[in-house]
Amino acid sequence: MVDQLPSLKHLLRNLQQVPYLASKNLYRVANHFLSLEDQKLEQFCAAILAAKKNIIRCQQCFIWQEREGKCLYCASLKRDQSIICVVDSWQELMAIEKSGGYQGVYHVLGGVICPLEGIGPENLTIEQLVHRVQTTGTKEIILAMNQTPEGEATSSYIAHKLKNTTVSISCLARGVPVGSSLEFMDRVTLYQAMSDRRPF
Repeated sequence: MVDQLPSLKHLLRNLQQVPYLASKNLYRVANHFLSLEDQKLEQFCAAILAAKKNIIRCQQCFIWQEREGKCLYCASLKRDQSIICVVDSWQELMAIEKSGGYQGVYHVLGGVICPLEGIGPENLTIEQLVHRVQTTGTKEIILAMNQTPEGEATSSYIAHKLKNTTVSISCLARGVPVGSSLEFMDRVTLYQAMSDRRPF
């Protein structure tokens, strides 16, 4: 059927290029847009174009900011500018912010080192992070990478690049989640929890 509707086929091909949009949802999303009133569809497209035009990345921490404004984190007087939490993407930053327990600043890498996908250190903002540490009064770097092989490799690479600086390097605690039962934990999580145990 789709092959006989070239306009729909073209729409689906473009939707396939949207990351994180599952293939099983393509038809639902296409149906949603095709069912919208013209005015609402125009508003949606205008919002995307306006965001693309008016939102840029901060040149220091690489978080989204308004083109005509200041970075919400780097320019904040309420934030501890000497502590930098390093995350691979904006999504992790938002998760940390929702916790309400961190008042330092951030550095967004733009991904993690993954040779299989052709992503090396040069494709990330690691050199900018090193320069930032060397030229500002940074006291601590928190490596808040996901606990995956790629995340661990990226953290190790950054730690190696910063080994000749005086900055303190830490990482997120690992182990048993709050409120969980040991009997349902996987062995890797339990092993990590036992290895990283601390005084009571």
